[in-house]
Amino acid sequence: MENTYSPDAGQMKVGSETYRCVDLVERFGAQLHRLPLVLRLLLENIARETEGAEREAAEAAVLAWLDTGRSEAEVPYQPGRVLMHDTTSTPALVDIAAMRDALAEAGVDPRVLNPVLPVDVSVDHSLAVEAFGRPQASVENLQHEIRRNAERYRFLRWASKSLDRVRIHPPGTGIMHTINLEQLATVVTTVQRDGETWAVPDMMLGTDSHTPMVNGIGVLGWGVGGLEAQTVMFGMPTMLRVPDVIGVKLTGRLMGAAQATDLALTVTQRLRALGVAGEFVEFYGPGVSTLTAGERCVVANMAPEYGATTGFFPVDDKTLDYLRATGRSQAQIELVEAYCRHNGLWFAPEAEPRYTKTISIALDQIGVMVAGPRRPQDLLDHTLTGEALAKLGFQPTEPSELPTFPVALAAITSCTNTSDPGLLIAAGLLAQAAHARGLKVPAWVKTSLAPGSPAAADYLRRCGLDAALAAVGFDIVGFGCTTCIGNSGPLPDAVAQAQHLGAVKAVAILSGNRNFPGRVHPDIEAAFIMSPLLVVAFALAGDAARNLRDEALGTGADGQPVFLRELMPTREAIDAALKLALDPLDFRRAFDIASANPLWHALEAPDTPLFPWSAASNALRRPPFASLSEGSQLGRYTAYPLLVVGDDITTDHISPASAIPKQSLVADFLVARGDDRNDLNVFASRRGNWEVMVRAAFHSKTLVNQLAPGAPVAHTLHVPSGSVAPIWDVAQRYRDAGESVVLVAGERYGTGSSRDWAAKGQRLLGIRAVLAASFERIHRSNLIGMGILPLQFAAGQHPSTLNLQAGDRIEVLADPAALRPRAPVAVVIHRADGSAQSLTLTAAVETQLEVRLLSQGGVIPTILRDQLAAHAAVATV
Repeated sequence: MENTYSPDAGQMKVGSETYRCVDLVERFGAQLHRLPLVLRLLLENIARETEGAEREAAEAAVLAWLDTGRSEAEVPYQPGRVLMHDTTSTPALVDIAAMRDALAEAGVDPRVLNPVLPVDVSVDHSLAVEAFGRPQASVENLQHEIRRNAERYRFLRWASKSLDRVRIHPPGTGIMHTINLEQLATVVTTVQRDGETWAVPDMMLGTDSHTPMVNGIGVLGWGVGGLEAQTVMFGMPTMLRVPDVIGVKLTGRLMGAAQATDLALTVTQRLRALGVAGEFVEFYGPGVSTLTAGERCVVANMAPEYGATTGFFPVDDKTLDYLRATGRSQAQIELVEAYCRHNGLWFAPEAEPRYTKTISIALDQIGVMVAGPRRPQDLLDHTLTGEALAKLGFQPTEPSELPTFPVALAAITSCTNTSDPGLLIAAGLLAQAAHARGLKVPAWVKTSLAPGSPAAADYLRRCGLDAALAAVGFDIVGFGCTTCIGNSGPLPDAVAQAQHLGAVKAVAILSGNRNFPGRVHPDIEAAFIMSPLLVVAFALAGDAARNLRDEALGTGADGQPVFLRELMPTREAIDAALKLALDPLDFRRAFDIASANPLWHALEAPDTPLFPWSAASNALRRPPFASLSEGSQLGRYTAYPLLVVGDDITTDHISPASAIPKQSLVADFLVARGDDRNDLNVFASRRGNWEVMVRAAFHSKTLVNQLAPGAPVAHTLHVPSGSVAPIWDVAQRYRDAGESVVLVAGERYGTGSSRDWAAKGQRLLGIRAVLAASFERIHRSNLIGMGILPLQFAAGQHPSTLNLQAGDRIEVLADPAALRPRAPVAVVIHRADGSAQSLTLTAAVETQLEVRLLSQGGVIPTILRDQLAAHAAVATV
């Protein structure tokens, strides 16, 4: 529907330019300043993007939220752009290519199917750390990446040629969230409507859970699954319940050695303890003003780790400083300030808006912290890693010259802590001091530095800290996600062999955001998150259990012990190095050079409306669910549980992203189709091939399937025969017999990354519903996007209390006509002994749009049917 902006919109003058805008202050008066900033932005979006009765109802719903701080009302959100990375964009673009095929087969010109919003794709998730500890490591790793992924990258280039408004940022340009901060985000932008220039907030969605990093500079955006992004790409708004908003009041300022990472980990622990699960989080109070925009972005980035949809910091002078430091024009900076001040969106340190709940954090009480060894919310003082590791109960069975808990991987990785130059500068200063004392990293430690931005190489070089980091093993290995998402490459031989013998328990030390078992490497179950500075320190120690306050990092060249406290840089030293290092011209210049990557531009790609699939491809296959024949999975049915699992099942458990093990069923499948067993790449590189990904579903050695607790990896029980077999085979046997299947899970099902293949794999396994104690927000949305009904147990119910046994069957009464948001759904457990247990679960469905998607069988069939309906309407006219 064409949107003509409200005739009662205001005007705003900046310099010699006049802009139209939604005048929030004029339109909503005193009520506006009682609202959290995130809800003010939602109000602006509603006022600008909706009309008539829909607009009035949505605005009234947001304002009514002020009465209680809660609401059940739905409102639309229409972002201005979408951001994806290569391993979420590949399956989404594969879906679009397959939908074009389906439309062509139905007699419709496939070229009508195009995104209606700008879509930026960052190729950042496929870089692996193979070369390290040498100057040319980044060049070698990039060459390996493009060689391994050439077919998939050609497909991305096809998409950028054949689809409107799709732009690909090549390997080496940085991590998507850093690119968003440094290159794409405008904070306030302009659009042309009806011949007039409008000033509007920059609002977006991203297909990665860490999209809220851009909240650190006042841009409203959050992470969604690829399936939800497809609905937005093709013109449907995201419908959301007016959110609960948690206010986090910050007071004081960071003191001593505490850094932004320490604050982010503290926020994660506090909000997880509060029970945040999908709410918006907004930071307020005088402490906010003491944080740089870079520091705020570290905290905002970890919103999914603390369970939130956003981690929002409003716009103020620190935001403008960031825009200036990253090379934005003076005209853009003036527009941002004028618009935000004019429209009630400028941060006031003394303001106390209405929030659903609040907590307070004193910045001057933050210490030097780490999180682990298995969850990002498990906060520890940095001296207590040894105590935490001891609780794992590991006992060596063989002697070893290595520590019991050797640091196998020490990775300065992830946008989380490498997008803030201050954190990298601090790590470099510590490395410089350590090198001056003669410290070296032990041979068993694999070190890596993978900044989020290629500009990091320039500013580290300018102040001489690139050489200091390289001197202790932290050469730049590339500009991508690397270890943070499981692309850590092989473990050092000494550690791998000692662990295989049972002599040690390998540990990862990283500056990322997640440390779930198996996340950073399939053979590492213990990992600690920390600041880049501490990563260097633990790498030098080589022992993850060392108390870095009381025990020396090592022995210096003079034979004397060297302690961490002797090497820690002061805030003054960090600030001085930053002033020397930063040049605003670096950010655009480095990005442009990386964008011109000749290896990328040498990849030839077809230029046709339909993508030419190859039956021989092991990377790209047309998926069966992108079809008009797919329909609703609702209804009344009795199903076998395909798996029964416990709490904290992550999307890494459900659809792993890390290296494909050489000895696995997935490897066997690929080798049988001609691949080299020694060069299989990572699971994430195969997300364009449904046949690989469905076999990869639940491929995690740390996943316990309570139907078959001792079964091999990715196996389950086929109840009728009593045999244990690969999950894919068991699912196929149920399908062939005409039997339905469901999955039963505990708390926080689907925590972790936004990957839509965690839902797609379940759909291809035939799972019609997931019954869980609770769901993580993005995965719940992805399940609905694939037509799978998420059902939530009542309080006190859990797989452990239900005591499901082999032979029990679950009857689900999901009447399509009765389904509505949060509707009760009757379920009956038919026990193998002939008894029955009746339960009432709640449909974890939030909006009428989600009801529609479930009734149509998911996002893809809905888009296809909408396109056919539009084609039929045009043909009729």
